Amino acid sequence: MNTTASTPPARADRRAKRNVTVLVMAQAVLGAQMPMNFTIGGLAGQSLAPNPCLATLPISMIVVGSMLAATPNSAFMQRFGRRAGFMMGSTGGMLGAVIQSYALYAGSFAIFLIGALFTGIYMSAQGFYRFAAADTASDAFRPKAISYVMAGGLASAIIGPQLVKLTVGAYVVPFLGTYLAVIALNFLGMWLFLFLDIPKPPTPHHDAPRGRTRAELITTPRIAVAVICATVSYALMNLVMTSTPLAVVGCGYHTSDAANIVTAHVLAMFVPSFFTGHLIARFGVERIIATGLVILAGAGMVAMMGVDLMNFFGALVLLGLGWNFGFIGATTMLAGAHAPEERGRMQGLNDLIVFGGVTFASLASGGLMNCSGGTPQAGWEMVNIAMTPFLVLAGGALIWLALRPKEA
Repeated sequence: MNTTASTPPARADRRAKRNVTVLVMAQAVLGAQMPMNFTIGGLAGQSLAPNPCLATLPISMIVVGSMLAATPNSAFMQRFGRRAGFMMGSTGGMLGAVIQSYALYAGSFAIFLIGALFTGIYMSAQGFYRFAAADTASDAFRPKAISYVMAGGLASAIIGPQLVKLTVGAYVVPFLGTYLAVIALNFLGMWLFLFLDIPKPPTPHHDAPRGRTRAELITTPRIAVAVICATVSYALMNLVMTSTPLAVVGCGYHTSDAANIVTAHVLAMFVPSFFTGHLIARFGVERIIATGLVILAGAGMVAMMGVDLMNFFGALVLLGLGWNFGFIGATTMLAGAHAPEERGRMQGLNDLIVFGGVTFASLASGGLMNCSGGTPQAGWEMVNIAMTPFLVLAGGALIWLALRPKEA
């Protein structure tokens, strides 16, 4: 529980609503760099890579950087507060874009990968926005707070791909203008966190409750299932989205078409957030997660029905919607399953596992897309077939949790 016994929920939620406003703005401005990176990362990688099978490696390196930064970021925020952690994340994003800009100018794939790794520091920090929304919220407001912050991505879904269209050909060096725009977004957006009002966690006394160890936390059934469902939802979304621009362009369409499809996808990721929290409160978090997994399966089915633009649009819209229900549901389940003194270690462990799964998915995406079938159509089909075993895993875990006796 995030409010103390001495703090009335209404008062706590006034602070929480202010923090939600700041975090929504951060999602809109700073979050725009993620659809920008995912729209052109594979295309820029393809232009620099010595082997087309490595085209999506830059996107994978962003996720690797996020995975490696998750635990240090969580520990840093536990000690110095959310504001310092989020500003450090933006600094990492800015540094990554600087390095990638130089790499494009120099034509170096290796340097481009190093820049992508630094970009992962920002991606990791952005992942904690949803937890920060819950820090000062009452139990009743928590799912809505998380949902509203995720809804801030709605603006980033519009801003990011549109900036790609405006900047992708701005310079003689392809894609350079886009990475210069990412530098500007990070520099301007990081100052939003000066308005964040989340107290730094108090330094625990020697006799204060320490909470469960990481091993005890991850073997708690409800936490284990939340982590599995969050990992599967995010990893499958990344698996398919990473390959989408390559598939769209490979099937004869334009980069602008890929940007439009990514826009529709990211809109579908975040528009439902305006009501996901209400649905969780009404129907229960388990049902919403299950609905998300079913929708993700539907996305794969639509994708395998053909490679017309409408198939791409339909599949990516369903992919975004399924991610929203699955990931926000799993985040809400996790946020209510650990104590405040366990926050730092559990949230860091969760994101380490989640982005470990996303790393595997993004690494597999390029190989499946470019090196598994000989044609873009065959590669795209293999990407979507690969979703099946992981959906079975998450669905089975959810059913197992439902059949267990209710915990006290």
